[in-house]
Amino acid sequence: MSTTAPDTATTPGRLVTTLRSSLQQVFVFGALIVVYVFFMFAARGFSDPAILPDILLRSAPIGIMALGATFVIATGGIDLSVGTGLSLCAVMTAYFMGGQFMNLPLALGLLLAILFGGLVGVVNGTNISILGLPPFIATLGMMMVARGLALVISDTKPMQIENPDFKVLSTVQTIPGIPNAALIFLLLTVVAAVLLNKTLLGRYALAIGSNEEATRLSGVNVKKWKILIYMTAGLFMAMGAIIYSARTAVVQPAEGLGLELDVIAAVVIGGTSLAGGRANIIGTFVGALLMKTLLTGLQMMQVNQSWQFVVIGVIVLAAVFADNIRRARAAAA
Repeated sequence: MSTTAPDTATTPGRLVTTLRSSLQQVFVFGALIVVYVFFMFAARGFSDPAILPDILLRSAPIGIMALGATFVIATGGIDLSVGTGLSLCAVMTAYFMGGQFMNLPLALGLLLAILFGGLVGVVNGTNISILGLPPFIATLGMMMVARGLALVISDTKPMQIENPDFKVLSTVQTIPGIPNAALIFLLLTVVAAVLLNKTLLGRYALAIGSNEEATRLSGVNVKKWKILIYMTAGLFMAMGAIIYSARTAVVQPAEGLGLELDVIAAVVIGGTSLAGGRANIIGTFVGALLMKTLLTGLQMMQVNQSWQFVVIGVIVLAAVFADNIRRARAAAA
């Protein structure tokens, strides 16, 4: 579901905007199909029926975190702490539920881990809204803090989560051929779409990204809503961390380093504008699948990892360039 900031445009203008948003969703989905079909012929073993469930499984953590990041980017902000934030939330999940630590029941441990992610988001939002730090600097600082805390709390050692029900959240297939992680990703996509399209949180996120000063002058408490938006991103980050660590039930304290680039790429490829004011939840969902499909295919073709980064970088640049063209055309219309 794609949404732009509320405006006073005429009905024909809104119709054109809606049509463009729909075309963007079709384009991203079409790109996913083309990439998948290409690798079925170009990469040996890609047509194996087990590949699709694996892509769904590996897309889920990145995609869930990208759903939260969509709200942040919709405001014109950025969250560079989402990768190491995943590491810290995963470590805290192991701390809450690991047998050698607090050994809490599954439900309570998961709840505390999710709330901890929300706390990380609140700190980011407070630094940006109250202290006035630029989002890039505030979340860059949090990225380093989260990385350090994950290493300190874990003593730089892997942490085991012994609860046998924990893996049910990820690798188990309640529906044959579809890992539970993918079902959770789909459910959270629906939740994110409702938040963006049907609540004040989404409406104000888009309004802030479109024109923050006008939103403030209209009586909206921009500082409060920015904190809530970053808190929402933190909650999704923690849920992504839980799904990520549930694959093996072993937490590596530095495993999230660099994932922030994958998250941002999924959001941008999905059609959310880095300039703010436009967000596309369905696009983010498909963008995460497209990213993981592309990486899986390149790996199966035995493309050097360095060239994989080049390919992803070019795609992100192309997505940003396309967004700039869209915004220029919209401004000229």
